[in-house]
Amino acid sequence: MRSIVFLLSFFCAGIGSGQEFPSKPVRILVPWPPSGNVDITARTVAPALGEALGQQVIVENRAGAAGTIGTAAVAKSPPDGYTLLLGSSGTITAGPAVFKNPPYDPVRDFVAVGGIQSVPIVLTAAPKTPVSSFQEFLSLAKAKPGGVSIASAGSGSSNHLAIELLMRMANLKLLHVPYKGSGPALTDLLGSQVESMMDQLTASIGHIRDGRIKAIAISSSRRSPLLPNVPTLDEAGVKGYEATTFTGLFAPAGTSRNALEKLHAALRKAFANESVRADYDKWLKVAREGNIVVE
Repeated sequence: MRSIVFLLSFFCAGIGSGQEFPSKPVRILVPWPPSGNVDITARTVAPALGEALGQQVIVENRAGAAGTIGTAAVAKSPPDGYTLLLGSSGTITAGPAVFKNPPYDPVRDFVAVGGIQSVPIVLTAAPKTPVSSFQEFLSLAKAKPGGVSIASAGSGSSNHLAIELLMRMANLKLLHVPYKGSGPALTDLLGSQVESMMDQLTASIGHIRDGRIKAIAISSSRRSPLLPNVPTLDEAGVKGYEATTFTGLFAPAGTSRNALEKLHAALRKAFANESVRADYDKWLKVAREGNIVVE
């Protein structure tokens, strides 16, 4: 996994504290169901983070409303460093761009501890969907406007916006089927209850390698070394298409400098980067042009 780092300008705004940190277990809240990209990332990082902190790090899933329920819960938690968010494009940049009244402000309510990874999205097809390339997918979608189903992790998720971006740039009309997380969506894709899906590569790679679902194209600007034979959407003809997502660790705004520095050190490195805000602007434009609003 390729590390990215993005400490926002308010990183140093934490309040000083003489309290020793950490003196008890730390909790990472995942605002999505188990088995998705964010959950997999949290459970991969938690043991190493706990070892570095000298305390147990517990991962807790609190799903709902395209990740906003769990994210809002962390925003309202005591800013003591013991409740953290495994944030992603879906909750920090894409989600707030589409919700009419989001229950949190990603800039005002959180401080970034550090980046973890940047992950491309992969377009996949179910076993019974009669396509094995993007051109075949394109032909099927053109032959049945609005009749080819495509799953996402939920309305307003980064995957949903990636679908909207694909439809807009490729002049397609697909039937979006939102789920409560990528885990349930993948289950239905495996059973061919939906015909296709866009999801983070980390969540889908195992099923692709096992031959249980078909990788059609990838959203990054370059091919993934994990799937070297799968073309990018840009290569496949959707020129300029790119929709890479990120994950990172966040704490409630107002968390002490002492706690932030120790958490930051445990993640090893995190440097100032404007990519998060630039990403938010990109998805805000997609949401507005696609008229995507979640009440």
